[in-house]
Amino acid sequence: MKISVSYLSSKYSKEDTIRLIEATDADYIHVDLMDGGFVPTKNFTISEVLSLLEKHIKPLDIHLMVFDPIIYISDLAKLKPKYITFHVEATKDIVKTIEEIRKQGIGVGLSIKPNTDLYELMPYLSLVDLVLLMSVEPGAGGQEFISSSVERLKELLEYRRQNNLSFQIEMDGGINKDTIKQVADLDIVVSGSFVCKSDHYQERINELKNN
Repeated sequence: MKISVSYLSSKYSKEDTIRLIEATDADYIHVDLMDGGFVPTKNFTISEVLSLLEKHIKPLDIHLMVFDPIIYISDLAKLKPKYITFHVEATKDIVKTIEEIRKQGIGVGLSIKPNTDLYELMPYLSLVDLVLLMSVEPGAGGQEFISSSVERLKELLEYRRQNNLSFQIEMDGGINKDTIKQVADLDIVVSGSFVCKSDHYQERINELKNN
């Protein structure tokens, strides 16, 4: 299992938090971008994101919680991220958005809210590299893990197996050293507050990896 660390909720500034993540053996920096429309909070402008992350070392795992995600792709491509993930609920142009990310040579991720039926993903699973299951409502850090996410993971794993698909499965929300035990079959796990609200990032990452 790989670890993607989100700097959304932290004791420190974004700049310091990213520096501290870079100093660990985390696999990715998870970049949560919210537009104030798809979710209530707005936390970025494109210029801020490009400035903040222009010198990143670790691969970027970008999670767009925005309406019309396609309009952000060309700018975010300048950061050469590993993945750009957008929400199945956020656009009617899902295939077009997938194609736009793919055209930039970036891995394509598709995310889904906790209360959206997994069937909404099914038409697109052969087209993407990553599925991000939200285990909290998107839009804020520090929320408690939604226990029904465990069953959703099992369903998605079985669908992947039955259809011989190869997309990675990631989960985001309420992940800590206890909840990670319930989702041990994930390919990638996102942890934010558990790591970034501590004083010892690497110790927290070790706790996740040792489960």
